Amino acid sequence: MNLHPLDIGIVMGYLVLTMLIGFIISKKASKNLDSYFLGGKSIPWYILGISNASGMFDISGTMWFVSICFVYGLKSAWLPWIWPIWNQIFLMIFLAAWLRRSNVMTGAEWLKTRFGEERGGKLSHIIVVIFAIISVIGFIAYTFAGIGKFATSFFPWDLTTELGSVMISSENMYALIIMGFTTIYAIKGGMFSVVATEILQFLVMTISCFIVGIIAMNLVTPEQLNAVIPSGWKDLFFGWKLNLDWSNLIPAVKDKITADGYEFFSIIMMIMVFKGFLVSIAGPVPSYDMQRILATKSPRDAARMTGFTSLVLFIPRFFMIAGFTVLVLVYFSPKLNAMGPDIDFEMILPYAVSNFIPVGLLGLLLAGLISAFMSTYAAYVNAGPAYIVNDIYKKFINPNASNKKYIRMSYVVSLIVVVIGILFGLNIASIDSVTKWIVASLFGGYTAANVLKWIWWRFNGYGYFWGMLSGLAASLFIPLLLPNVSALNTFPVILLISTIGSVAGSLLTEPDNEETLKNFYSTVRPWGLWNPVYQKIKAEQPDFQKNTDFKRDMFNVIIGIAWQMSMVVIPIYLVIREWGQFAISVAVFIATSAILKYTWYDKLKD
Repeated sequence: MNLHPLDIGIVMGYLVLTMLIGFIISKKASKNLDSYFLGGKSIPWYILGISNASGMFDISGTMWFVSICFVYGLKSAWLPWIWPIWNQIFLMIFLAAWLRRSNVMTGAEWLKTRFGEERGGKLSHIIVVIFAIISVIGFIAYTFAGIGKFATSFFPWDLTTELGSVMISSENMYALIIMGFTTIYAIKGGMFSVVATEILQFLVMTISCFIVGIIAMNLVTPEQLNAVIPSGWKDLFFGWKLNLDWSNLIPAVKDKITADGYEFFSIIMMIMVFKGFLVSIAGPVPSYDMQRILATKSPRDAARMTGFTSLVLFIPRFFMIAGFTVLVLVYFSPKLNAMGPDIDFEMILPYAVSNFIPVGLLGLLLAGLISAFMSTYAAYVNAGPAYIVNDIYKKFINPNASNKKYIRMSYVVSLIVVVIGILFGLNIASIDSVTKWIVASLFGGYTAANVLKWIWWRFNGYGYFWGMLSGLAASLFIPLLLPNVSALNTFPVILLISTIGSVAGSLLTEPDNEETLKNFYSTVRPWGLWNPVYQKIKAEQPDFQKNTDFKRDMFNVIIGIAWQMSMVVIPIYLVIREWGQFAISVAVFIATSAILKYTWYDKLKD
């Protein structure tokens, strides 16, 4: 594709503007580590919410969403539960406040409030730093896989380069250039620069989303769409089996459904719900999502920030996803069918952008999509190194260094993490493969220990260490030992291994320090199996009351999932003009919003 000079100018101008904003604001980040990694805990919650939403608006995920919407239709709205996207609901209802009450900088430092400073606590501290770095490297590799494939589809230059005996493809060169550009301002400015640029990026991306949706509604009629989709494509709900027969339309799509293993959809959904519930209670992995929670001014603001993230993210994003999907279905189905079994479903989004967006708007859209990548990537670059600098270098190696020294070390560590992530990204087969590894295998290794840390008083630092270590090892090696088993199906195995490690590690060692347990329970105030600790606090503080909000929190979680789901399907129904379902979805959104106002928002407290 040959871009018009106007579109190239818009993209380049946007990139330069982003860089300028990052550098102008970077002075605020140079005061100390708290300013660099958490913005001094001075950024308003709604700004952090937009920043968090921008970080989640990644290009790799958008390409994946468009491909699954093409294949599975309205039922694709359930598939993000594999992540699960409603972990944000658990955060907004209770977990974000629990995390923020610790008043620390990183997830690893937070563990000190739970397990103390003795040997078990130190081991838990070290293992979560290792997990944080592995997960951030995995996410950087994930973004690398998406941006190169996307950029190659639009920019006209062949950048294939030979370095010594190594040939670097044009796709990878584009990824290296864009990632390098983003790395500069992300490292230089810390969270202040990341948040400021993400506000601009979210604005551009949101405008782009509505442009795409409107174009699709103008170019595609319901009759045209009905002619190219199988029966059941517009149905949100499902039976025991998926029952989407693409055989007479695009046979390769049927092969993809078989390869994904989603034919028995009810079984897949049961696994997703089981996994999703546990992963969500475990809390966010130690990356940018947790970082923004810890950067809020108060626990109440942390809860509001996570709720606002969902509110501003889903409707515009899925308006664009639905728009691209119907454009490709109607106008590109014959071409895709002609490809036979060689369809690359992750290229559906670039196909749509290339052929349906006019000059000028295309430049804006490309800037928006590139900004979606930049915001996600910059958030990871800012989040991961905090664990090495604050939790390893400052804690164990050089605790008395100057702030200037810590900031410089942050630059170096960020660069090293980026390089390692890129090296892994060069070896990724597809976005889909790394997505499933992250959300199933890696999260499987994280879940058991991080659920138990909230709900069981007897779970100690040794249990956390052995649970995380066994889970992390299982998430890395089981996919190699069982290459033909889907990542989702390996989750229960990895979870079982991690649970055994967690429980055995706790019961074979002494409980944590009593004062540490009492301080944690009285400060963070989780619900769960804490009665022995509660009784000891009650004996010292007769007025102390336990957290009795479990039933209300679970009720709000269910209402919140329905609230979030309505925001996913509202824009899809709007684009395909299913007015009855659209009206029902809007009614669900209004009703659930009203319920959450009274049962959640009005009851928030620090």
